[in-house]
Amino acid sequence: MWGGLRVAAVAGARHEIERFGTLRAAGEAVEPDLTLWSPERIAAWRDALAEPAPPPLAVLRIPRIGLEVPVLEGTDRVTLDRGVGHIEHTAAPGSDGNSGIAGHRDGFFRGLKDIGPGDAIELETLGEKEVYRVDRIWIVDPTDVSVLDPTPTASLTLVTCYPFYFVGSAPRRYIVRAVRAEP
Repeated sequence: MWGGLRVAAVAGARHEIERFGTLRAAGEAVEPDLTLWSPERIAAWRDALAEPAPPPLAVLRIPRIGLEVPVLEGTDRVTLDRGVGHIEHTAAPGSDGNSGIAGHRDGFFRGLKDIGPGDAIELETLGEKEVYRVDRIWIVDPTDVSVLDPTPTASLTLVTCYPFYFVGSAPRRYIVRAVRAEP
């Protein structure tokens, strides 16, 4: 019995190390699909790779649009050039409540234009892999931060500028709300 428990403990530790390696690799220079990106955003992404980065909090995947991107803490320029950012004062990725995640409309989040209600969003943290389903998509003014208000259930709120192909500072925000799917 002791031997069985020991093997299970070693196997569990190995699994967690492999998962951490996957998360860590996602935060490093993995070349994303740049076909929809603006030339300026591509250059900014490459420049951001030269700067040190904290380990990712999670990896966000949206299979329908082929997105796999690290979720980093914060929404400063370098963070959003490198990946997507967890919005301060919202629930941590993978926890109960409303976790806000921001990304550039001409970079990682350009593909959000092609998702719809019911689409799956995967969020993998060191703790687990969760699946969310898109519940609602809407457009708001930049001053409308109510989209980041706490929610009673685990949800993700993805935020990017809108319109997607607007030249200059975009006047609106594109919001995608997804709720955790039942296992």
